[in-house]
Amino acid sequence: MFNLILFGPPGSGKGTQSEKLIAKYGLKHLSTGDLLRSEISHQTPLGKEAQNFMDKGQLVPDEVVIGMISSALDGNPNAKGFLFDGFPRTAAQAEALDKLLELKNAPIAVMLALEVSEAELIKRLLKRGETSGRSDDNNENVIRARITEYHNKTAVVADYYKQFEKVEMVKGEGSIDEIFDRLCKEIDKRA
Repeated sequence: MFNLILFGPPGSGKGTQSEKLIAKYGLKHLSTGDLLRSEISHQTPLGKEAQNFMDKGQLVPDEVVIGMISSALDGNPNAKGFLFDGFPRTAAQAEALDKLLELKNAPIAVMLALEVSEAELIKRLLKRGETSGRSDDNNENVIRARITEYHNKTAVVADYYKQFEKVEMVKGEGSIDEIFDRLCKEIDKRA
């Protein structure tokens, strides 16, 4: 099983590249936001527990999210691997995920981090904001704050995986196909 984490700031092209990687390598997309919504809509015990925290305006604890990931892994026994998107976001989450994957004998193979200049990210997000209808994509100050937040929070996750030599920084500028080719080269080294 080949598990990878795709990281990148808002506007780095994670969504576009995730779709292409999933199609090429037959991976299962694992987005914690999608998992939360699914568990809640299906009224599973974990979904009810998550909803309880959310109703109180609290973050869903890591143990609950890890439980949902465990269920998703168990629910897809024939998957060739998983592409983790938006998780882990903290070193504690990375450790918990690694412990879970170790139990399932399916460690993270690599964390691919898309590197894109702030100027390019702002340009992309403002352009996306013209058509997406997302209010957070059409205000440059909000965009800058989101990029800063990303760098502040995810640097620790990258540091965590660097100690295991599992981080590859990938240039996220150029054409969609050029970026995809760079990501594939990194995956093919390890697959």
